[in-house]
Amino acid sequence: MNFWNYIISNYPQIFSLLIEHLKLTAISVGLAILIGVPLGIFISYAAKASKPVLSVANVIQAIPSMALLGFMIPLLGIGILPAIVAVVLYSLLPIIKNTYTGIENINPQTLEAAKGIGLTPFQVLTKVQIPLALPVIMAGVRIASVTAVGLMTMAAFIGAGGLGYLVFSGIRTVNNNQILAGAIPACLLALMVDFLIGLVEKLVTPVSLQKGDVSVKEKKRKWQKATLGAASGLIAVVFLFTSVGSVSGDTRTLSVGSKDFTEQEILGNMVADLIEDRTDIIVNRKLSLGGSQVCFSAMKTGDIDLYIDYSGTSYTDILKHPPISDMEQVYQTVKKEYKEQFDLEVLKQMSFNNTFTLAVTQEMAEEYNLNKISDLIPIAKTLTSGTTFEFSNREDGMPGLLKTYGFQMGNSLTLDAAPRYTALENGEINIIDAFATDGLLKKFNLKTLEDDKEFFPPYYAIPVVRAEALEKYPEITGILEELASVLTNDVMIELNYKVDELQQSPADVSKDFLKENGLIS
Repeated sequence: MNFWNYIISNYPQIFSLLIEHLKLTAISVGLAILIGVPLGIFISYAAKASKPVLSVANVIQAIPSMALLGFMIPLLGIGILPAIVAVVLYSLLPIIKNTYTGIENINPQTLEAAKGIGLTPFQVLTKVQIPLALPVIMAGVRIASVTAVGLMTMAAFIGAGGLGYLVFSGIRTVNNNQILAGAIPACLLALMVDFLIGLVEKLVTPVSLQKGDVSVKEKKRKWQKATLGAASGLIAVVFLFTSVGSVSGDTRTLSVGSKDFTEQEILGNMVADLIEDRTDIIVNRKLSLGGSQVCFSAMKTGDIDLYIDYSGTSYTDILKHPPISDMEQVYQTVKKEYKEQFDLEVLKQMSFNNTFTLAVTQEMAEEYNLNKISDLIPIAKTLTSGTTFEFSNREDGMPGLLKTYGFQMGNSLTLDAAPRYTALENGEINIIDAFATDGLLKKFNLKTLEDDKEFFPPYYAIPVVRAEALEKYPEITGILEELASVLTNDVMIELNYKVDELQQSPADVSKDFLKENGLIS
């Protein structure tokens, strides 16, 4: 499927995400202006406060965006609110600094003249200082706005929507068309925002300070006002007929979340489709939220009511138990301790085990006769591994694996999920971690190595539900148990493959599977 075919097939989703992105950006920049301009004015009068305020704004600007979002999750949960707060914080520096600079650089003689004709301090501010500083202030707003468009792509990481959803999904599935479908509209939106705020910047600059013939400048200003008015009207219509979030007044509402990889999106859609088909519950889908800790934090704060986790992840990463291979003990421990410690219910585990595995190319497997992980011991020091962030730092991942098998890798790189497959295919790394049901294994025709020392714990999919939600909607237990019996390893590999290689959407793959198996009408 080429880029234009992808656009034609998915234009409703792209347009919807573009509108989301525009609204989130507009709200963020609007709030940043309401906070930043008064702060800039304040520090221009309170000289002692200028250094601390600007220093704090500078420090915020220096914090990596992903780290700031990570800090936000425990405080504000997931979704629109933390995304907006993060972008507002990043947008403050240019607005505060330009407001302060614009007011500070006004000619002192002009201010003396204003006072001399009897203007009060407030009148001096509103009739002299702000109008003269407005072009400089708008330059700061322009910088903040364009930057905010790019930063808002990070909102998808915590389920706030926007064009970042397409970018992240495309990276995870090695789908360049999807990446471009998110990146190109984001770039065009940034250019549009820059153009429109540039018009505002010109309109607030006094005609006397602009170069050129006065009559020509007046004609230009009329055209600029008309363009700006039309754009403002269009944006107002968008805000009027759409909403930032999907808020339902229906009391029977359930929020379903998922982690940020293909299988999780498929499972999240399946759960949502089944519940909506079998009940009158309105499902709010908050999919592709990030890793285990993001989803678990969202459960604890009540931002989501249900998501599919994995028994081994819950046992080792959340409950901090050392990894074991006993499937039943892992499941029963998770079920018991989740209820006791977090008031979360763990329902019947599903039939597929998406455990960790190590994978190499078929060529490398043949060259070194690799069939099991122990076969790596003689050559490990000559290899470069490329593993995900979670696998690199978890006791049931690389650290524990190396202890159990007693070898060290020659070099270890930490990569995001999908790019490690591309790096392996290009020969930049020799071995990667993977999930047993990953569709990318089939796409790249990789050889998985047997865990001959049974190090990896079982990773059976388990529905985790907030006890309060399960008490309110007990019917979902039977629905999810019915789903559990039909999802096997082979089924999940095939479903993942349809998304990762055939480039079908997780929502379509989910719905088609449920219909084919008679689970929904």
